[in-house]
Amino acid sequence: MKHKMKNHQLITSDLSSRVAESYRVLRTNIQFSSLDKPVKTILITSTAPAEGKSTTAANLAIAFAQTGSKVLIIDGDLRRPSQHKVFKTSNPLGLTNLLMQNVATQIAVRDVGVPNLKVVSSGPIPPNPSEIIGSGRMRDLLDSFKKDFDIIIIDGPPTLAVTDSAILSSMVDGVILVVAVGEVSKEMANKAKAQLASVKANILGVVLNGVEGDSQDDYYYYYYGSRRTKS
Repeated sequence: MKHKMKNHQLITSDLSSRVAESYRVLRTNIQFSSLDKPVKTILITSTAPAEGKSTTAANLAIAFAQTGSKVLIIDGDLRRPSQHKVFKTSNPLGLTNLLMQNVATQIAVRDVGVPNLKVVSSGPIPPNPSEIIGSGRMRDLLDSFKKDFDIIIIDGPPTLAVTDSAILSSMVDGVILVVAVGEVSKEMANKAKAQLASVKANILGVVLNGVEGDSQDDYYYYYYGSRRTKS
């Protein structure tokens, strides 16, 4: 199943849907995943492309924003960015400009019509994404954003495709792995999880995408627990 970015995939279109409720459940599980240290920065990644990670990131960000929290979603997929398509905004300036140029942060942080939610798109695609993502400037930028936002969600590249998400996982409080049911083998999912674990990522859980339900919703997202979750 290939995931096309359409507005109806955002839960703001129907707050009473089962899809919206599943994101609220995911949000709640994340909030209670660590009582000692609240999870404020979250990386959303997948095993392979087209598993729905960008849609998951966008809807989870909206779910947090609906609680009144100040939320920022950053498109950290500097190879195949999607958040500007999800929220139907332009992408001439974004994360790469903040990391590579002397651009004021507020210029790249955009309103997208959702209360309490702002977005930093990818900006121009660079020739060396891994080096840019792994720079000290990226860490400094996240630290700066933490002062202004309660929750920061990063839409990262697929884990098995490139090293970017492994790098980003060391900068965040927790990681959610999105797995498309019927499209990715258990072996591939376990390999992605192992790759994240090898860099000591705090894997909060796994979202299974594409599980068919008994209503007319296109997609279902289920959250499977904690750092002890097994695929």
